[in-house]
Amino acid sequence: MRPLGVEIAARLADQGVSHVFGIPGVHNLELYRGMEAAGLTHVLARHEQGAGFMADGYARATGKPGVAFVISGPGLTNILTPLGQAYSDSVPLLVISACLDRADLNRGTGRLHDMPDQEGAAASVTKWSRTAFTPEAAFHLLDQAFTEFSCARPRPVHIQIPMDVLQMSVEVSPISPTVRSMCAPFADGLQEVVERIGGANRILMILGGGTRHVGSGLSELADQIGAAVFTTYAGKGVVPDSAPLSLGPYLARPESAALIAKADLGLAIGTELSETDLWRTELGHRAPMIRVDIDSAMFRNLGPHDLPVLADAHDFVQAVRKALPESRDTLWKPAKCAKMRSAFRASATAERPRIAPFIDALRASLPAEARVVSDMTQFAYLAKEIFPVDMPRRWFHPVGFGTLGYALPAAIGAKIADENLPLIAIAGDYGFQYTGQELAVAVELGLNLPIILWDNGGLGEIEASMRGAQMEPWAVTPQNPNFQILAKAYGAKLSYIEAPEELGPAMARALSVEGPTLLHVVPAKR
Repeated sequence: MRPLGVEIAARLADQGVSHVFGIPGVHNLELYRGMEAAGLTHVLARHEQGAGFMADGYARATGKPGVAFVISGPGLTNILTPLGQAYSDSVPLLVISACLDRADLNRGTGRLHDMPDQEGAAASVTKWSRTAFTPEAAFHLLDQAFTEFSCARPRPVHIQIPMDVLQMSVEVSPISPTVRSMCAPFADGLQEVVERIGGANRILMILGGGTRHVGSGLSELADQIGAAVFTTYAGKGVVPDSAPLSLGPYLARPESAALIAKADLGLAIGTELSETDLWRTELGHRAPMIRVDIDSAMFRNLGPHDLPVLADAHDFVQAVRKALPESRDTLWKPAKCAKMRSAFRASATAERPRIAPFIDALRASLPAEARVVSDMTQFAYLAKEIFPVDMPRRWFHPVGFGTLGYALPAAIGAKIADENLPLIAIAGDYGFQYTGQELAVAVELGLNLPIILWDNGGLGEIEASMRGAQMEPWAVTPQNPNFQILAKAYGAKLSYIEAPEELGPAMARALSVEGPTLLHVVPAKR
């Protein structure tokens, strides 16, 4: 017989889990009992919201599930925002929490951390939330979670275990085998897809976050069919921005609609084409579109001539490439695509002209393979359009849910996933303060992590929106801390930057030292 917590840790390790993010408490102590023996590394966050975002960043960087342990009640409610972000951005997270004893669950007995419906609270921001009323149920739910992570649309799940169940011991049972993909290879509709592609000579591909695992096959397919390519923000880098027929991550530029209307076939893979992808009511296409997604719910807004294809993006791309000729003519021309990319960039930078020189300086200061984790801040809003990226999984942004406070803890999780890969975080002065205490984790772990703190003195985007709505700005200029003293208090380094030409040398220093550096960017008014 072994304690249940020991068995849970062993099963997580057998599924390839190496890191768990979280905070121990009296109610979830048993989850921690077997972690060391199972070889799991625990990362102690300073707030459960930070733990959730760390797990998110780890998952986006590795493509594997991020795992977090939290206590019942406030521990769970604190991690709901990261769960909501992971749900909207299709990130695989597994959150395991404690809950009250079975006899007290949902009865309103006034126990510590009592909630009317803790399972239901988590269900509102997850694919599913379940209670394991027995050890056997806990093992079943773990198997279900990893099976779905492997072959379905990756989204977060929550398992809660009553404290009296966590205290049980169980027979040592065989560990479940590591789950492999159970998705059937794409076959249905292949002939129609091939025929539609063969009959078109101005194909436009739109690639979303659901293609991040496909690899070089995406570029090879685009070359094979002569397609021009847009990526969404979540798909940034899945086809190199420098590719001859790339139109970059400029799908949301208003001017893109006219270009999209010229296509004679659309091919959208792994994207919702949601509001946060387009920022307009209509994509602008006039031609039929092949919509490829692993989630059939994405087919609810099909046009009369659109073709829905339920398939994993990797399987679809490989099957289509094999079924098509090696190459074909296209009416898209590299010079035209380059001209459109320049026009899109000019449109974007005109909206935020003072920021663009800093972004260009940042790109010049980073290796091509560097990762960027960004927050909801004006710097990132422009950078995720004009900052060129030629590799997948190199830019992580809280696209769908749009939460503040994402960048720093998510960057910590992503850096832990691969400490040798250069990585930076971008946050605004206001959003940084949502999760700024996680700077202590980066210092504690000695992570080389430059953090660009874009300081426009408050809620700059909201102030601009108020002025645009002909309102007098209100509640947008809070008192900021002295960031130099704050960095010193946590043991981090700090650079103060006013001009774009200062950013490169400061970044070079930040990338060469142990531990995090806060690059406090306060653009001088000229």
